Amino acid sequence: MSQSPPPAPPRFTVFGRGSYAEVLRIGEILRKETVGGALLVAAAVIALVWANSPASESYFALRDFKFGYEPWHLELSLGAWAADGLLAIFFFLVGLELKREFVAGDLRQVNKSVVPVAAAAGGVLVPAIIYALVNISSPETIRGWAIPTATDIAFAVAVLAIIGSHLPSALRIFLLTLAVVDDLLAISIIAIFYSSDIQTVPLLLALLPLGLYLLLAQKFRRFFGTHQAAAWVVLLPLGIITWALVHASGIHATVAGVLLGFAVPVIRSQASGGPEAGPGLAEIFEHRFRPISAGIAVPVFAFFSAGVAVGGWDGLGSAFTDPVAVGIILALVLGKPAGIMGTTWLLTKATKARLDGSFKWIDVFGVSLLAGIGFTVSLLVAELSFGHGSLHDDHAKVGILTASLLAALLATAVLRTRNGQYRRAEAEERVDSDHDGIPDVYQAEGSN
Repeated sequence: MSQSPPPAPPRFTVFGRGSYAEVLRIGEILRKETVGGALLVAAAVIALVWANSPASESYFALRDFKFGYEPWHLELSLGAWAADGLLAIFFFLVGLELKREFVAGDLRQVNKSVVPVAAAAGGVLVPAIIYALVNISSPETIRGWAIPTATDIAFAVAVLAIIGSHLPSALRIFLLTLAVVDDLLAISIIAIFYSSDIQTVPLLLALLPLGLYLLLAQKFRRFFGTHQAAAWVVLLPLGIITWALVHASGIHATVAGVLLGFAVPVIRSQASGGPEAGPGLAEIFEHRFRPISAGIAVPVFAFFSAGVAVGGWDGLGSAFTDPVAVGIILALVLGKPAGIMGTTWLLTKATKARLDGSFKWIDVFGVSLLAGIGFTVSLLVAELSFGHGSLHDDHAKVGILTASLLAALLATAVLRTRNGQYRRAEAEERVDSDHDGIPDVYQAEGSN
């Protein structure tokens, strides 16, 4: 009597829709980032117009105006305060989001994290290689190899919100997850390759306020109870002191923002008193700081960093013949989608995984093009690579802005044509026949 062959092992799904709670949380973040993206674009446009207007001298005088306390290495220009100070708020939220994703989010599950992590790594490696190949003969310009490695989540999400209101939620989650992991890699690159003249004393001293901040954050309820004002009075100065000491050590101060974000607990222990005790520290910080980051910190940084005097057609011609700008444009527009798509395709072939049934490879390609929008972190790395206001820095900014615009237009061409086809699928996903508040599709997958 013949026996039936054993059943084939189940194939895991690439870019699955995630849990319903994760979809709701990501959706809320995307809505906030959309507003920030619009402000970011507006600030960049104002800076470009002002920097190339008859009143351009006033723009550069404002950007280069210095103030601060020199003994702590804090006599900085307004542009430097925006890059080193305000942007630390953005990176604080990045650290908080990274910890949440890997501790409490869907990325704590290996089968859900392996693909976006690998795709992000491919989206960093391939652009870096392309830029390096273009600039391989120039030791002076090859230092900017990390400029095209980062994706600007606020800018990308703003574009996605305009062109892709009906795209599957799994694609949106993939884009945000990809950008979060991308930010982690960019932060690591900044910390390792763009820190110089490390001063040991202030770096060691920074461990003291950071350690105390960590202790108080972890025992938030025990020390402060429900008195949030008392927590702000203690934790905020500790964070500022940590930032100042890390800045004085020679490590880029945005790294301090990430470390402070990592120090905040994202899972409340049973001893915290449960839901009736009020929101946890991570929720409090995200509620307070995300509007500041999206509405003030990132747009102000963009305003002071995106303003570059193009110099008319001759200036544009000079920029577009500079291997810095050429390498950035090729890396972001071609390298990003090639790295993300190539890594994802290889992983599916190696593991025999399959795409989530709610979308197609063409949709992944569109999102991969969208990941070529490199703005905030790319502008920061350009300044770290070549020096604020240098000729190569200006040309790098022209390359970043041009590549980001091209990536947005190409992604729009791909995703706009796909968006209408998902309206019916989106309506089906929202069906809740048992009226329990959770769409049936999530219950069917057992992912409440």
